[in-house]
Amino acid sequence: MSAETAQNARGSGGASLFSDQRFRSLFFQALVIGLLGAFLVFIVYNTAHNIEKRGIQTGFAFLDAAAGYDIAISPFMEYTATHTHGRVFLVGLFNTLLVSFLGIIAATFLGVFLGVLRLSPNWLVSRIVYCYVEFTRNVPLLLQILLWYAIFLALPAVKQSITMFNDIIILNKRGLIVPEPLPGDGFMLVPVALVLALFASIFFARWAKKTQAATGKIYPVFMTNTAMIIGLPLLAFAVTGFPLDFAYAELKGFNFKGGVVIKPEFTALWFALSLYTAAFISETVRAGIQSVSHGQTEASEALGLRPSWTMRLIILPQALRVIIPPMTSQYLNLTKNSSLAVAIGYPDIVQSFGGVTLNQTGQAIEVIFITMLVYLTISLLISGFMNWYNNRVSLVER
Repeated sequence: MSAETAQNARGSGGASLFSDQRFRSLFFQALVIGLLGAFLVFIVYNTAHNIEKRGIQTGFAFLDAAAGYDIAISPFMEYTATHTHGRVFLVGLFNTLLVSFLGIIAATFLGVFLGVLRLSPNWLVSRIVYCYVEFTRNVPLLLQILLWYAIFLALPAVKQSITMFNDIIILNKRGLIVPEPLPGDGFMLVPVALVLALFASIFFARWAKKTQAATGKIYPVFMTNTAMIIGLPLLAFAVTGFPLDFAYAELKGFNFKGGVVIKPEFTALWFALSLYTAAFISETVRAGIQSVSHGQTEASEALGLRPSWTMRLIILPQALRVIIPPMTSQYLNLTKNSSLAVAIGYPDIVQSFGGVTLNQTGQAIEVIFITMLVYLTISLLISGFMNWYNNRVSLVER
């Protein structure tokens, strides 16, 4: 073989290699990954070099140091200024989870309710819901948080507190004060009975559904489950001799002592997040209901089903396919929007750990990394659960 022939063979081989679509795809993907890896290495090296040059200490040892500041709201664990920054992280995390969880529950119920009312044949009801939705979702959430906080701070002072039910419930600008429950011996049987009732209600609902599919017989699932969930814990409560007492608030000096205080920071944030997100969920529910063919409603009316049964058993189950994906996004938005708590001083993980702890320790990279990881984990858990539920609904439909 001559030199010219060998050179032509190599040229044609190279040309055919790059003309292969699969090779080009793998080559450019590897090139992008390599460039991205080089960029990350440069960022990490440059950051480490600058930190070392400025004498900034790194690491997570600061989590074991005393925080030195108080947190006003810590419902799940004891906290004082002598506790560590690690405890601050846990308190902030639990506060974030608390307002996010309660906000998701309230926004879901309110949003579904408003979405159904939005389609009401009553013109006045439909218009009222429409005005609420348009006003709420077009006003920035931060302004709504500040508005609710200002409303709660405008309540009477401690000396002029609003009392209800013979001074059992007290409301003033420092919060809502309710009696503190003090469980006695044997009270643990009550939550155990509640858990058993919940499992029994789930089992009964599934059994009733299978029985109805096989025989057509309808059982009062809602009333039966409600009776079990309420009655069984009450029965356990009575059998154990009502082992529960309450500590009531008393005015001592310039403030009330005793009881459980629900701070205005928490209430304002919870109200704003719930009402704001409910407006978006209501539109999602409305769109999901309208995606179901009107023939389904006409068929159910021809069978003599009541409108409430039609909505609960026919329309909503089919609309869930359309409702769940955008509702997942609203849950994620609510969780991340809870970080706006810093504006009114609610000690979530951003305000306490990502704010005060960061300023005290100067460990900006570590603190921000941990905070971002928390929100990432919570978001992935919510997405995973909603995707599982969405797949379950799709399988049931098939």
